[in-house]
Amino acid sequence: MRIFILLLILLAFDYYVFQAFRLISDNWSSTAKIILTVVYWSLPLLAIALMIVPVANPAPGWFKQLYSLLRAIVFIAYFSKLLIAGLLFIDDLRRLTMVAVESWNGQAMVNNSRSRFLINFGLALGSIPFVSLTYGMLFNQYRFKVHNQKLAISGLPDALKGLRIVQISDIHSGSFTFREPIQKAIDRINALSPDLVFFTGDLVNNVASEMRPYVDIFKQIKSKHGVYSVLGNHDYGDYVQWPDHKTKQQNLSNLKATHQELGWDLLLNENRMVSINGEKVAVLGVENYSAHARFPKYGDLKTAYAGTEQAGLKLLLSHDPSHWKDQIIQQFKDIAITFSGHTHGMQFGVEIPGWFKWSPIQYVYKEWAGLYQQENQFLYVNRGFGFLGYPGRVGILPEITLLELQPELS
Repeated sequence: MRIFILLLILLAFDYYVFQAFRLISDNWSSTAKIILTVVYWSLPLLAIALMIVPVANPAPGWFKQLYSLLRAIVFIAYFSKLLIAGLLFIDDLRRLTMVAVESWNGQAMVNNSRSRFLINFGLALGSIPFVSLTYGMLFNQYRFKVHNQKLAISGLPDALKGLRIVQISDIHSGSFTFREPIQKAIDRINALSPDLVFFTGDLVNNVASEMRPYVDIFKQIKSKHGVYSVLGNHDYGDYVQWPDHKTKQQNLSNLKATHQELGWDLLLNENRMVSINGEKVAVLGVENYSAHARFPKYGDLKTAYAGTEQAGLKLLLSHDPSHWKDQIIQQFKDIAITFSGHTHGMQFGVEIPGWFKWSPIQYVYKEWAGLYQQENQFLYVNRGFGFLGYPGRVGILPEITLLELQPELS
Protein backbone atom coordinates (compact mmCIF):
# COMPACT_ATOMS: atom_id res chain seq x y z
CA MET A 1 0.00 0.00 0.00
CA ARG A 2 2.82 2.41 0.84
CA ILE A 3 4.45 1.77 -2.53
CA PHE A 4 1.10 2.31 -4.26
CA ILE A 5 0.63 5.67 -2.50
CA LEU A 6 4.20 6.65 -3.40
CA LEU A 7 3.54 5.79 -7.05
CA LEU A 8 0.41 7.94 -7.08
CA ILE A 9 2.34 10.87 -5.60
CA LEU A 10 5.11 10.35 -8.15
CA LEU A 11 2.70 10.31 -11.09
CA ALA A 12 0.83 13.37 -9.78
CA PHE A 13 4.12 15.24 -9.46
CA ASP A 14 5.14 14.24 -12.99
CA TYR A 15 1.78 15.34 -14.40
CA TYR A 16 2.15 18.71 -12.63
CA VAL A 17 5.61 19.32 -14.12
CA PHE A 18 4.44 18.12 -17.54
CA GLN A 19 2.29 21.25 -17.78
CA ALA A 20 5.44 23.28 -18.36
CA PHE A 21 6.43 21.06 -21.28
CA ARG A 22 2.92 21.22 -22.74
CA LEU A 23 3.04 25.01 -22.66
CA ILE A 24 6.36 25.33 -24.50
CA SER A 25 5.31 22.74 -27.09
CA ASP A 26 2.07 24.50 -28.03
CA ASN A 27 3.31 25.41 -31.50
CA TRP A 28 5.22 22.19 -32.16
CA SER A 29 4.21 19.64 -34.79
CA SER A 30 2.11 16.67 -33.75
CA THR A 31 5.08 14.34 -34.25
CA ALA A 32 7.34 16.47 -32.04
CA LYS A 33 4.68 16.57 -29.31
CA ILE A 34 4.35 12.78 -29.39
CA ILE A 35 8.13 12.34 -29.12
CA LEU A 36 8.24 14.79 -26.19
CA THR A 37 5.42 12.95 -24.43
CA VAL A 38 7.01 9.53 -24.91
CA VAL A 39 10.44 10.71 -23.72
CA TYR A 40 9.00 12.57 -20.73
CA TRP A 41 6.83 9.72 -19.44
CA SER A 42 9.49 7.07 -20.02
CA LEU A 43 11.40 8.39 -16.99
CA PRO A 44 8.51 7.97 -14.52
CA LEU A 45 8.01 4.46 -15.88
CA LEU A 46 11.71 3.78 -15.36
CA ALA A 47 11.49 5.14 -11.80
CA ILE A 48 8.55 2.83 -11.09
CA ALA A 49 10.44 -0.15 -12.51
CA LEU A 50 13.47 0.59 -10.32
CA MET A 51 11.26 0.72 -7.23
CA ILE A 52 9.53 -2.55 -8.07
CA VAL A 53 12.68 -4.47 -9.08
CA PRO A 54 15.30 -4.08 -6.30
CA VAL A 55 18.85 -5.34 -6.79
CA ALA A 56 20.06 -8.07 -4.45
CA ASN A 57 23.70 -8.91 -3.72
CA PRO A 58 23.73 -12.09 -5.88
CA ALA A 59 22.83 -10.04 -8.99
CA PRO A 60 25.49 -10.03 -11.75
CA GLY A 61 27.98 -7.16 -11.58
CA TRP A 62 26.98 -5.73 -14.97
CA PHE A 63 23.34 -5.62 -13.86
CA LYS A 64 24.22 -3.75 -10.67
CA GLN A 65 26.20 -1.21 -12.69
CA LEU A 66 23.33 -0.78 -15.16
CA TYR A 67 20.95 -0.40 -12.23
CA SER A 68 23.23 2.26 -10.71
CA LEU A 69 23.36 4.14 -14.01
CA LEU A 70 19.59 4.09 -14.48
CA ARG A 71 19.05 5.13 -10.87
CA ALA A 72 21.38 8.09 -11.41
CA ILE A 73 19.47 9.12 -14.53
CA VAL A 74 16.20 9.04 -12.60
CA PHE A 75 17.72 11.04 -9.71
CA ILE A 76 19.07 13.69 -12.09
CA ALA A 77 15.71 13.97 -13.86
CA TYR A 78 13.71 14.37 -10.65
CA PHE A 79 16.18 16.81 -9.13
CA SER A 80 15.77 18.94 -12.26
CA LYS A 81 11.99 18.55 -12.15
CA LEU A 82 11.93 19.86 -8.58
CA LEU A 83 13.36 23.16 -9.78
CA ILE A 84 10.77 23.33 -12.58
CA ALA A 85 7.99 22.47 -10.13
CA GLY A 86 9.15 25.30 -7.85
CA LEU A 87 8.70 27.87 -10.62
CA LEU A 88 5.35 26.33 -11.59
CA PHE A 89 4.22 26.66 -7.99
CA ILE A 90 5.28 30.32 -7.87
CA ASP A 91 3.32 30.90 -11.07
CA ASP A 92 0.26 29.16 -9.59
CA LEU A 93 0.48 31.36 -6.50
CA ARG A 94 0.63 34.41 -8.79
CA ARG A 95 -2.45 33.25 -10.70
CA LEU A 96 -4.40 32.50 -7.49
CA THR A 97 -3.52 35.97 -6.20
CA MET A 98 -4.78 37.52 -9.43
CA VAL A 99 -8.02 35.52 -9.20
CA ALA A 100 -8.52 36.69 -5.61
CA VAL A 101 -7.92 40.31 -6.63
CA GLU A 102 -10.38 39.98 -9.50
CA SER A 103 -13.03 38.46 -7.20
CA TRP A 104 -12.54 41.28 -4.72
CA ASN A 105 -12.86 43.96 -7.40
CA GLY A 106 -15.62 42.19 -9.24
CA GLN A 107 -13.97 42.55 -12.62
CA ALA A 108 -11.16 41.05 -14.69
CA MET A 109 -8.14 43.29 -14.37
CA VAL A 110 -5.22 41.12 -15.50
CA ASN A 111 -4.47 38.14 -17.72
CA ASN A 112 -4.17 35.28 -15.25
CA SER A 113 -2.99 32.68 -17.78
CA ARG A 114 0.30 30.96 -17.13
CA SER A 115 3.38 33.13 -17.32
CA ARG A 116 5.59 32.01 -20.19
CA PHE A 117 8.50 33.88 -18.63
CA LEU A 118 8.30 31.92 -15.35
CA ILE A 119 7.81 28.61 -17.16
CA ASN A 120 10.75 29.24 -19.50
CA PHE A 121 12.88 30.34 -16.55
CA GLY A 122 11.94 27.17 -14.66
CA LEU A 123 12.85 24.98 -17.63
CA ALA A 124 16.16 26.82 -18.04
CA LEU A 125 16.87 26.45 -14.32
CA GLY A 126 16.04 22.75 -14.38
CA SER A 127 18.26 22.18 -17.39
CA ILE A 128 21.38 23.32 -15.47
CA PRO A 129 21.63 20.32 -13.10
CA PHE A 130 20.29 18.00 -15.79
CA VAL A 131 23.02 18.94 -18.26
CA SER A 132 25.86 19.26 -15.73
CA LEU A 133 25.10 16.04 -13.83
CA THR A 134 24.60 14.10 -17.06
CA TYR A 135 27.87 15.47 -18.42
CA GLY A 136 29.66 14.57 -15.19
CA MET A 137 28.31 11.05 -15.42
CA LEU A 138 29.24 10.53 -19.08
CA PHE A 139 32.63 12.24 -19.23
CA ASN A 140 34.12 12.74 -15.75
CA GLN A 141 33.97 9.28 -14.17
CA TYR A 142 37.55 8.48 -15.19
CA ARG A 143 38.91 11.95 -15.94
CA PHE A 144 41.82 11.69 -13.51
CA LYS A 145 43.67 14.82 -12.51
CA VAL A 146 47.16 14.89 -11.02
CA HIS A 147 47.49 17.43 -8.19
CA ASN A 148 51.16 18.32 -7.78
CA GLN A 149 51.90 19.97 -4.43
CA LYS A 150 55.33 21.08 -3.21
CA LEU A 151 55.43 21.04 0.58
CA ALA A 152 57.95 22.78 2.85
CA ILE A 153 58.44 20.66 5.99
CA SER A 154 59.97 22.10 9.16
CA GLY A 155 63.11 20.18 10.15
CA LEU A 156 63.09 17.95 7.08
CA PRO A 157 66.43 16.08 6.90
CA ASP A 158 68.51 17.02 3.85
CA ALA A 159 68.53 13.39 2.75
CA LEU A 160 64.74 13.55 2.28
CA LYS A 161 64.72 16.70 0.15
CA GLY A 162 62.67 16.07 -2.99
CA LEU A 163 60.94 12.98 -1.57
CA ARG A 164 58.05 12.14 -3.93
CA ILE A 165 54.86 10.73 -2.37
CA VAL A 166 51.90 9.65 -4.49
CA GLN A 167 48.53 9.28 -2.77
CA ILE A 168 45.31 7.73 -4.02
CA SER A 169 42.17 7.15 -1.98
CA ASP A 170 38.61 5.85 -2.17
CA ILE A 171 38.95 3.50 -5.12
CA HIS A 172 35.43 2.09 -4.61
CA SER A 173 36.06 -0.69 -7.11
CA GLY A 174 32.45 -1.86 -6.94
CA SER A 175 31.42 1.22 -8.90
CA PHE A 176 33.76 0.65 -11.86
CA THR A 177 32.55 -0.51 -15.24
CA PHE A 178 35.57 -0.14 -17.52
CA ARG A 179 39.16 -1.37 -17.15
CA GLU A 180 40.98 0.65 -19.80
CA PRO A 181 40.74 4.10 -18.13
CA ILE A 182 41.87 2.58 -14.83
CA GLN A 183 44.90 1.06 -16.54
CA LYS A 184 45.77 4.48 -17.96
CA ALA A 185 45.50 6.00 -14.47
CA ILE A 186 47.89 3.40 -13.03
CA ASP A 187 50.32 4.11 -15.87
CA ARG A 188 50.18 7.81 -14.93
CA ILE A 189 50.97 6.94 -11.30
CA ASN A 190 54.01 4.91 -12.30
CA ALA A 191 55.17 7.67 -14.65
CA LEU A 192 55.45 9.98 -11.61
CA SER A 193 58.32 7.80 -10.29
CA PRO A 194 57.15 7.91 -6.65
CA ASP A 195 59.40 7.14 -3.70
CA LEU A 196 56.34 6.16 -1.66
CA VAL A 197 52.75 5.38 -2.61
CA PHE A 198 49.93 5.70 -0.07
CA PHE A 199 46.36 4.40 -0.38
CA THR A 200 44.06 5.88 2.25
CA GLY A 201 41.08 3.55 2.36
CA ASP A 202 37.79 2.41 0.81
CA LEU A 203 39.05 -0.18 -1.63
CA VAL A 204 35.47 -1.41 -2.16
CA ASN A 205 31.90 -0.23 -1.74
CA ASN A 206 30.72 -3.12 0.39
CA VAL A 207 32.28 -6.55 -0.25
CA ALA A 208 35.80 -7.76 -0.91
CA SER A 209 34.89 -9.53 -4.16
CA GLU A 210 34.25 -6.17 -5.86
CA MET A 211 38.02 -5.75 -6.26
CA ARG A 212 38.63 -9.08 -8.02
CA PRO A 213 38.27 -7.78 -11.63
CA TYR A 214 40.87 -5.06 -11.01
CA VAL A 215 43.56 -6.75 -8.90
CA ASP A 216 45.79 -7.36 -11.92
CA ILE A 217 45.70 -3.63 -12.77
CA PHE A 218 46.29 -2.13 -9.32
CA LYS A 219 49.06 -4.58 -8.48
CA GLN A 220 51.11 -2.87 -11.21
CA ILE A 221 51.63 0.23 -9.02
CA LYS A 222 55.36 0.62 -8.38
CA SER A 223 57.23 2.63 -5.76
CA LYS A 224 60.90 2.77 -4.78
CA HIS A 225 60.15 2.24 -1.08
CA GLY A 226 56.79 0.47 -1.07
CA VAL A 227 53.05 0.92 -1.31
CA TYR A 228 51.26 1.39 2.03
CA SER A 229 47.53 1.26 2.70
CA VAL A 230 44.84 1.54 5.36
CA LEU A 231 41.16 0.65 5.63
CA GLY A 232 38.25 3.04 5.14
CA ASN A 233 34.75 2.92 6.57
CA HIS A 234 33.37 0.99 3.56
CA ASP A 235 36.01 -1.73 3.82
CA TYR A 236 34.59 -3.27 7.00
CA GLY A 237 31.33 -4.42 5.41
CA ASP A 238 29.30 -2.42 7.91
CA TYR A 239 26.72 -1.43 5.26
CA VAL A 240 25.77 -4.99 4.31
CA GLN A 241 23.17 -7.27 5.88
CA TRP A 242 25.33 -10.34 6.58
CA PRO A 243 23.77 -13.69 7.51
CA ASP A 244 26.04 -13.88 10.56
CA HIS A 245 29.10 -12.29 12.15
CA LYS A 246 31.41 -15.05 10.92
CA THR A 247 30.56 -14.27 7.28
CA LYS A 248 31.23 -10.59 7.83
CA GLN A 249 34.60 -11.32 9.40
CA GLN A 250 35.49 -13.64 6.53
CA ASN A 251 34.75 -10.83 4.08
CA LEU A 252 37.12 -8.54 6.00
CA SER A 253 39.78 -11.25 6.00
CA ASN A 254 39.35 -11.60 2.24
CA LEU A 255 39.77 -7.86 1.79
CA LYS A 256 42.96 -7.82 3.87
CA ALA A 257 44.25 -10.71 1.75
CA THR A 258 43.51 -8.63 -1.35
CA HIS A 259 45.83 -5.87 -0.08
CA GLN A 260 48.53 -8.53 0.31
CA GLU A 261 47.87 -9.85 -3.19
CA LEU A 262 48.22 -6.32 -4.53
CA GLY A 263 51.61 -6.06 -2.86
CA TRP A 264 50.39 -3.29 -0.57
CA ASP A 265 51.53 -3.15 3.05
CA LEU A 266 48.26 -2.80 4.98
CA LEU A 267 48.77 -0.90 8.23
CA LEU A 268 46.32 -1.87 10.96
CA ASN A 269 47.14 0.52 13.81
CA GLU A 270 50.84 -0.04 13.21
CA ASN A 271 53.87 1.52 11.57
CA ARG A 272 56.79 0.77 9.31
CA MET A 273 60.23 2.32 9.69
CA VAL A 274 61.42 2.92 6.14
CA SER A 275 65.06 3.71 5.44
CA ILE A 276 65.43 6.34 2.71
CA ASN A 277 68.89 7.73 1.88
CA GLY A 278 70.06 6.76 5.36
CA GLU A 279 67.15 8.50 7.15
CA LYS A 280 64.35 6.77 9.02
CA VAL A 281 60.87 7.65 7.77
CA ALA A 282 58.00 6.43 9.94
CA VAL A 283 54.92 5.47 7.94
CA LEU A 284 52.01 5.10 10.36
CA GLY A 285 48.59 3.74 9.48
CA VAL A 286 45.41 3.60 11.55
CA GLU A 287 42.13 1.84 10.97
CA ASN A 288 39.13 4.07 10.35
CA TYR A 289 38.78 6.84 12.94
CA SER A 290 36.13 9.55 12.65
CA ALA A 291 35.11 12.44 14.83
CA HIS A 292 31.56 12.01 13.49
CA ALA A 293 29.34 9.72 15.54
CA ARG A 294 27.84 7.89 12.54
CA PHE A 295 31.24 6.53 11.47
CA PRO A 296 33.25 3.97 13.47
CA LYS A 297 36.35 4.56 15.58
CA TYR A 298 38.47 1.49 14.93
CA GLY A 299 41.68 3.51 14.84
CA ASP A 300 44.28 3.44 17.63
CA LEU A 301 46.92 6.05 16.89
CA LYS A 302 48.71 5.55 20.20
CA THR A 303 49.45 1.96 19.24
CA ALA A 304 50.43 2.91 15.69
CA TYR A 305 52.76 5.64 16.98
CA ALA A 306 54.71 3.48 19.42
CA GLY A 307 58.33 3.04 18.38
CA THR A 308 58.47 5.93 15.90
CA GLU A 309 59.75 8.57 18.33
CA GLN A 310 63.25 8.84 16.78
CA ALA A 311 62.17 8.94 13.13
CA GLY A 312 63.37 11.94 11.12
CA LEU A 313 59.94 12.22 9.43
CA LYS A 314 56.55 10.89 10.50
CA LEU A 315 53.79 10.36 7.94
CA LEU A 316 50.30 9.16 8.88
CA LEU A 317 47.62 7.45 6.80
CA SER A 318 44.14 7.98 8.27
CA HIS A 319 41.07 7.63 6.07
CA ASP A 320 38.76 10.22 7.67
CA PRO A 321 40.09 13.83 7.74
CA SER A 322 38.10 14.67 10.89
CA HIS A 323 40.71 12.60 12.77
CA TRP A 324 43.28 15.38 12.19
CA LYS A 325 41.67 18.03 14.40
CA ASP A 326 40.02 15.58 16.77
CA GLN A 327 43.24 13.93 17.88
CA ILE A 328 46.36 14.25 15.72
CA ILE A 329 47.22 17.95 16.02
CA GLN A 330 46.32 17.92 19.71
CA GLN A 331 48.22 14.86 20.90
CA PHE A 332 50.77 13.98 18.19
CA LYS A 333 52.40 17.23 17.20
CA ASP A 334 55.46 15.64 15.58
CA ILE A 335 53.43 13.92 12.83
CA ALA A 336 54.38 16.11 9.90
CA ILE A 337 51.77 15.09 7.34
CA THR A 338 48.46 13.26 7.61
CA PHE A 339 47.03 11.73 4.43
CA SER A 340 43.24 11.30 4.26
CA GLY A 341 40.37 10.87 1.81
CA HIS A 342 36.76 9.87 2.54
CA THR A 343 34.92 13.03 1.40
CA HIS A 344 35.33 12.60 -2.40
CA GLY A 345 34.84 16.39 -2.46
CA MET A 346 31.23 15.16 -2.62
CA GLN A 347 31.99 14.58 -6.34
CA PHE A 348 30.35 17.95 -6.88
CA GLY A 349 31.60 21.50 -6.51
CA VAL A 350 33.52 24.37 -8.04
CA GLU A 351 37.30 24.72 -8.02
CA ILE A 352 39.31 27.61 -9.46
CA PRO A 353 42.91 26.85 -8.42
CA GLY A 354 44.33 29.56 -6.22
CA TRP A 355 41.07 31.50 -6.14
CA PHE A 356 37.98 29.61 -5.12
CA LYS A 357 36.97 26.19 -3.83
CA TRP A 358 33.44 25.19 -2.86
CA SER A 359 31.43 22.02 -2.35
CA PRO A 360 28.38 21.22 -0.19
CA ILE A 361 30.59 18.77 1.74
CA GLN A 362 32.41 21.70 3.36
CA TYR A 363 29.39 22.21 5.63
CA VAL A 364 30.05 18.76 7.09
CA TYR A 365 33.85 18.53 6.83
CA LYS A 366 35.91 21.70 7.28
CA GLU A 367 38.88 19.92 5.72
CA TRP A 368 37.46 18.29 2.62
CA ALA A 369 39.88 18.60 -0.33
CA GLY A 370 43.50 19.57 -0.80
CA LEU A 371 46.11 20.87 1.63
CA TYR A 372 45.54 22.22 5.15
CA GLN A 373 48.05 23.44 7.73
CA GLN A 374 48.14 24.19 11.44
CA GLU A 375 51.50 25.40 12.70
CA ASN A 376 54.06 22.83 11.47
CA GLN A 377 51.56 20.06 10.73
CA PHE A 378 49.85 19.36 7.41
CA LEU A 379 46.78 17.46 6.29
CA TYR A 380 46.19 16.46 2.69
CA VAL A 381 42.67 15.31 1.74
CA ASN A 382 42.57 13.40 -1.54
CA ARG A 383 39.41 13.93 -3.64
CA GLY A 384 39.12 10.21 -4.35
CA PHE A 385 40.08 7.90 -7.21
CA GLY A 386 36.63 6.38 -7.76
CA PHE A 387 33.03 7.33 -7.13
CA LEU A 388 30.11 6.18 -5.04
CA GLY A 389 26.36 6.69 -5.36
CA TYR A 390 26.25 9.23 -8.17
CA PRO A 391 28.34 7.59 -10.94
CA GLY A 392 30.13 10.74 -12.02
CA ARG A 393 31.72 14.00 -10.95
CA VAL A 394 30.95 17.66 -11.52
CA GLY A 395 33.72 20.17 -10.85
CA ILE A 396 35.60 17.83 -8.47
CA LEU A 397 37.56 15.40 -10.63
CA PRO A 398 39.05 12.04 -9.52
CA GLU A 399 42.50 12.67 -8.08
CA ILE A 400 46.03 11.35 -8.12
CA THR A 401 48.15 13.33 -5.65
CA LEU A 402 51.88 13.97 -5.92
CA LEU A 403 53.51 15.63 -2.90
CA GLU A 404 57.14 16.71 -3.23
CA LEU A 405 58.81 17.48 0.10
CA GLN A 406 61.23 20.38 0.57
CA PRO A 407 62.97 21.80 3.66
CA GLU A 408 61.26 24.83 5.17
CA LEU A 409 63.09 28.05 4.25
CA SER A 410 64.64 29.71 7.29
